[in-house]
Amino acid sequence: MTTYDTVSFLSDYGTVDEFVGVVHSVIRQLAPAAVVIDVTHQVPAHDIRAGGLALARAAQYLAPGVVLGVVDPGVGTARRAVAIEVGDGEAIFVGPDNGLLAPAVAMVGGATRAVELTNPTYQLGAPGPTFAGRDVFGPAAAHLCSGVALTDLGPEIATGGLMPGMIPITRLEADTLYGEVLWTDQYGNLQLNVDPAEIEAFGPRIELRFDGKVRTGVRHHTYGDVPTGEIGLVVDSYGLVSIAIDRASAAEDLRLGTGAEVALVALADDGRPVGVSTPVHLGQKEAQP
Repeated sequence: MTTYDTVSFLSDYGTVDEFVGVVHSVIRQLAPAAVVIDVTHQVPAHDIRAGGLALARAAQYLAPGVVLGVVDPGVGTARRAVAIEVGDGEAIFVGPDNGLLAPAVAMVGGATRAVELTNPTYQLGAPGPTFAGRDVFGPAAAHLCSGVALTDLGPEIATGGLMPGMIPITRLEADTLYGEVLWTDQYGNLQLNVDPAEIEAFGPRIELRFDGKVRTGVRHHTYGDVPTGEIGLVVDSYGLVSIAIDRASAAEDLRLGTGAEVALVALADDGRPVGVSTPVHLGQKEAQP
């Protein structure tokens, strides 16, 4: 009998309503020994791609066990509820089959088995079909922690038929690499879908083109190495290139956000100073005495 002692929980539920606490309580009643780790519940509402990317960033650092992901705008519809085994049972991902789980499953080596969650024995009776986190996914996670076999939760399904994730890839046209902002963190750093190897030959200075604007980014090792006012290109903790301004928000300064396209072009290092970024705040001029 395989048991798990950890449920890593991600959702777009937020913390204003009771949703997260209710799912915690359901798991607590069905699997009292299980520890629930809240990865985040601030995924933008209904944003499957953002949830999938957050789960993928976290996946390799999560404790072995059950990973519960719920970003489910199609709740109650014909979309499947699934549990996906990875690593021959090292972990099981539970959630909707809408692409949310796919990037993380791929990140940890791919699915070894999957089932559709259809067995009512391991679900809560529901007055309505709109809270699958409470009625379907949370109970499935808890029962897995209590030793219920994966195949008891429902019939096996082909792993090749699971919904893929929507992860944008870069494209190279002539001397220009086109990327996209995958994620804007709370500090305003802009993570691109760009591997450092893709810009290795570009040199230390790279032209950034976006939304009709042209700026210069300079490669640095850490955020703190970026001089005041300069736009830095830093390899972040997930191994991707991020646009950053030290102790300020690149997102606010550049007026860029998640999903925006950014073109990167190599610039010759001709010794000229790099243009700085200086935020300007407009307001009423104080009257002079």
